[in-house]
Amino acid sequence: MTQELKPLLAKVEHVHHIIGKKWVNLIIHVLMEGTKRFSELHNIIPDLSKRMLNERLKELEECGLISREVIPDRPVRTEYSLTAKGQELGTALLPVEAWAMKWL
Repeated sequence: MTQELKPLLAKVEHVHHIIGKKWVNLIIHVLMEGTKRFSELHNIIPDLSKRMLNERLKELEECGLISREVIPDRPVRTEYSLTAKGQELGTALLPVEAWAMKWL
């Protein structure tokens, strides 16, 4: 392998590590439609447990793909939205979704 490909390989592997986790693509897809509260995400993806949804949201926030905003109303609300980085990844995943719908 050439020296030029090594940095690219590391970055591509990192992306696959993130988007290869179950539910990540679907969460990103739903957030492409706009900001959602935790309960909304859970209602849209009912097969995803609350524990796993919470875990995936934390991971995506740590990666800088989503932002979390706590709104101090009564009751307190937490809203999630894609960052610019997350929007760009979501856009990049659209052709993969189209391919999956066609071939799988």
